[in-house]
Amino acid sequence: MSQVQTAEGGSRSASQTVIDAVAALEGIPSTELTPPLYDVVDPDALDKVFAGKASLGKVVFNYKSYEVRVDADSYVVVKDHRG
Repeated sequence: MSQVQTAEGGSRSASQTVIDAVAALEGIPSTELTPPLYDVVDPDALDKVFAGKASLGKVVFNYKSYEVRVDADSYVVVKDHRG
């Protein structure tokens, strides 16, 4: 199992942090990621959930062969569950 963890999103949106993390595991540029994230989850909604500093909670979803967890501080964990 491979895993990527990011620090706080900082100036990057939660959705862009997810895209970059999955692309890193795939070994490809983020612009070449297929299917696009918006086929799996609404990136605007994901960004809005974690836009404020007072955000709480987490969102967990599957994208490609990965389990993606986005925490309130835009900390992202992507786990690859392929053998």
